[in-house]
Amino acid sequence: MADQQKTADSRFAVLGRPRHVWAVGAIHAQPDHLDAMHRAIAQGFRPGDRLVYLGNMIGHGDRVADTIDRLLDFRRALLSLRGMLATDIVYLRGAQEEMWQKLLQLHFAPDPRQVLDWMLRQGVGATLAAYGGLPESGMAAARGGTMMLGRWTRELRQAVLARPGHEALFNALRRAAYTGDADVETREGGLLLVSAGIDPARPLGQQGDAFWWGGSGFARLAEPYGVFRRLVRGFDPARQGVASGPVGLTLDGGCGFGGHLVCARLDSSGELLDLFQV
Repeated sequence: MADQQKTADSRFAVLGRPRHVWAVGAIHAQPDHLDAMHRAIAQGFRPGDRLVYLGNMIGHGDRVADTIDRLLDFRRALLSLRGMLATDIVYLRGAQEEMWQKLLQLHFAPDPRQVLDWMLRQGVGATLAAYGGLPESGMAAARGGTMMLGRWTRELRQAVLARPGHEALFNALRRAAYTGDADVETREGGLLLVSAGIDPARPLGQQGDAFWWGGSGFARLAEPYGVFRRLVRGFDPARQGVASGPVGLTLDGGCGFGGHLVCARLDSSGELLDLFQV
């Protein structure tokens, strides 16, 4: 993978060589499940560990704002521990977060009504409602032209700003996280964490939206991806449940669709130490 990034890239979280990595699967705006998982994590989490939320924290569920508040509360609790650093807690961008960011830029879309309709069918409506938006208002604004649509998206951005910490969390989203050093070519047997998938034919820096939309081939991964011996994702678009293969580990228990929230505790090479479901 000679084309991969050789220096630190702000799109990715470099986890270094942690004691343990706690990876939380798709939450889909289920704060009660998240509270229970946070209690389980708190019992074993220590400075030197890393906590990675694997995207799709929002969407589908109807308690989006509460979920973001719970994430921020737990972050503050962990950072109160001696030795903890802000970079020890990582939030990945999933399909739901990507759609929300694109929705806030809907006035730039060539066919905003079609884009909004597709997003609503993918579950973004719950996030829209959490910040005071209505699909009907969005469609009306899209019919009204760029200026009217720009006012609508501006109101949504202001609603996000009105919730302390929400904009900062959305701005902190990373595309992927990995153990080892910034120079991924020199790290053997590492762990790569993504939201939904990767394209094995592309180097890390050229994955683009494959991280949140490229989940179809993840379960079939049979060989390490470059220097990464273990790949972990938090969402399976096919909703096949928690699964472990020779390379890939899926932590999607169906949270938000009547199932469980899943968290794995791994060592820095990707060895699975514990699996929690709530």
